[in-house]
Amino acid sequence: MSISDWAELPDGILDSILERLELVSDYLHFSLVCWSWNYVAKESTVKAKMMLRYNRPPMLLISSSTKKGKNTWNVYNFINNKVLDLQLEMPNVRFCGSSKGWLIAIRNNFAVTLINPFFRVKGTRKKENSIIHLPPITTEFPENEKDIWEREFAHYAFRATISADPILNTNDCIVAVIYEHRCLLAFIRLGQDTKWTFIDQRWFPFYDVAIVQETCYAVRGQRGELLSFDIATGNNSKTKKKMRQNFCSDVERVAPAVRQDRRYVNTMTYLVDSTQGKLLMVQRDITHKPGTRETLKFEVYELDFDKFWWKKKKTLGDVAIFLGDNSSISVVASHFPGCQPNCIYFNHDYVRIRIKVEECGPHDFGVYNLEDKSLHVGVYNVQDKMSSHLSILLKKTDRLPIWVVPTFQM
Repeated sequence: MSISDWAELPDGILDSILERLELVSDYLHFSLVCWSWNYVAKESTVKAKMMLRYNRPPMLLISSSTKKGKNTWNVYNFINNKVLDLQLEMPNVRFCGSSKGWLIAIRNNFAVTLINPFFRVKGTRKKENSIIHLPPITTEFPENEKDIWEREFAHYAFRATISADPILNTNDCIVAVIYEHRCLLAFIRLGQDTKWTFIDQRWFPFYDVAIVQETCYAVRGQRGELLSFDIATGNNSKTKKKMRQNFCSDVERVAPAVRQDRRYVNTMTYLVDSTQGKLLMVQRDITHKPGTRETLKFEVYELDFDKFWWKKKKTLGDVAIFLGDNSSISVVASHFPGCQPNCIYFNHDYVRIRIKVEECGPHDFGVYNLEDKSLHVGVYNVQDKMSSHLSILLKKTDRLPIWVVPTFQM
């Protein structure tokens, strides 16, 4: 049967095929067969709603071959422990964030760029809206640092996130970026702002940021002091005035830092907007050796919105969390066969060390079970270990892989 014959299948038959698909990766493959299949996948009122009903587990993007001006990435599905038979073509840049199916990068003029990787499948026509360019994010550089950052521009942004899909919900999309070696914070509202708004520098360093509805939460320092500020509405005149000045000082302390004794390790802190309407903080202890690093353990805290303090959790229940350079993701594990409950899937991500960043990797990845404290290093699929194809890709790549949630607005 030729491709044209497949394209002529009636919608009813295609709908029946969709109803039998169980994995997000299969749904993705279905949508890439041809234009007519893509249309059915996008418009289906049966399976599309089912696929989008819950937060979906991310897939891992792994760089495979680098060419001048281009970079080809493979897609790995940890649930069935397979590398998908498709490749994505994206600009040859370092990604400082992944959120709502979009990747975030910094250009050589410090401009922020949003890239949808699934709009850029190798061998197909690239979507017109696959790349969105935002204004440069710069402030006055400390003395003798401008030249350094012009050389190290790819690492200028430490972490970044968006609040909504920039194509489907432009007016609701807020981009927040932690940048520069002091880990400052700025945001911009798509469809509303032409310049970045900067958070008062007195509050640095910021370790992570999460946008929940109309509130932006940011964790200050590795011990987890939680701050918040309203960046969506700007209801009061004081806030509006400061928004026009591209400067925001209306910052509120939400919860104090947690008490810790971590004198001999480095702690990385992540914020997670839970599927159950909870705000979680994950702390990851790592140790460094020449040319390598190792994750030791994780601790998870839940924000008590009544008492405004962090409560330590001993279990995640039927939840899995995905950490890395991406905006942290949580899913209900039982909704996805092969996804382990009560586990943290962690990836090798960047560590900010003054202006320079850690270049070793990617080898610090695996799965951590919060309840029994078991640590499975170097695998994403605990039962099937690692596919040989994935192992080869990880050994060859010179880039850090990144989690991304597949998007179906193709």
